[in-house]
Amino acid sequence: MFLYDWRSAGKTFAYNGHSIFYREEGQGPVLLCIHGFPTASWDWHLLWPELTQRFRVIALDMIGFGFSAKPPGYTYSIRDQATIHETLLRELGVDFIHILAHDYGDSVAQELLARYEERRQTSTAGIKLESVCLLNGGLFPEAHRARRMQKLLLTPLGPLLSRMTSERRFRRSFAAVFGPQTRPSDEELQAAWSLVAHNDGFKIAHQLIRYIPERREQRERWVGALQQTKVPLRLIDGAADPVSGAHMAARYRELVPNPDVVLLDGIGHYPQIEDPAGVLRAFFEFVQPLLRSP
Repeated sequence: MFLYDWRSAGKTFAYNGHSIFYREEGQGPVLLCIHGFPTASWDWHLLWPELTQRFRVIALDMIGFGFSAKPPGYTYSIRDQATIHETLLRELGVDFIHILAHDYGDSVAQELLARYEERRQTSTAGIKLESVCLLNGGLFPEAHRARRMQKLLLTPLGPLLSRMTSERRFRRSFAAVFGPQTRPSDEELQAAWSLVAHNDGFKIAHQLIRYIPERREQRERWVGALQQTKVPLRLIDGAADPVSGAHMAARYRELVPNPDVVLLDGIGHYPQIEDPAGVLRAFFEFVQPLLRSP
């Protein structure tokens, strides 16, 4: 599927006056796919045909990403992104969801999980989580190995560096987090850059990157959600990822009770692109026993 076709098949809804792009397809249990930084829902396109055969799949481009609005003066946060997802789910009349998340989306999933646990303890109505499957992401800030450019974007140089971003620099940085034998193709690099560059999105990179200190600020809440929940969890992790690979999986095993971890050897930060068959196999193995009978 080409990026143009992906966009053409999508819809938009309004959130606080901003246009948010989303895709919805398939029938059955609802699967919410949450993308990572710095790309968009397009990250799921290689899994999409298989997922939509078994699920009603919903995936949006979070504000600041992809084909959604990218307001320069906006206060971007993980917690706000979680609210955007909840808003769409309510509009679509969804009550129960499974989650498949990646990278930045892992933190959004952790926030949604924390909210679910709070509602459950107080018997408050709301969306119910039936499972959470996580791909490579910074689940534990102490184990997250930010790239040099990410660190620089958090400095006073951030606004200047954002404006100076070029396609050549982006391609080099993006490809560096893939596995050594699973580098992205030219078409994949072009699509990723198109998503970032749409509506001059590269100019707000220094605002979006604030999720890194937010992870530290919310660590107790988000790690606690993983440790305390009874919702079934699985981590599928590309072991060769320099940012959140085997070392993040090891930390997960240390901190999460009864850890369910699948390591994909030789795969980097984007397992859903580098090894879609491996991700689908591990995800379906996890989620199939949890699906409700019709």
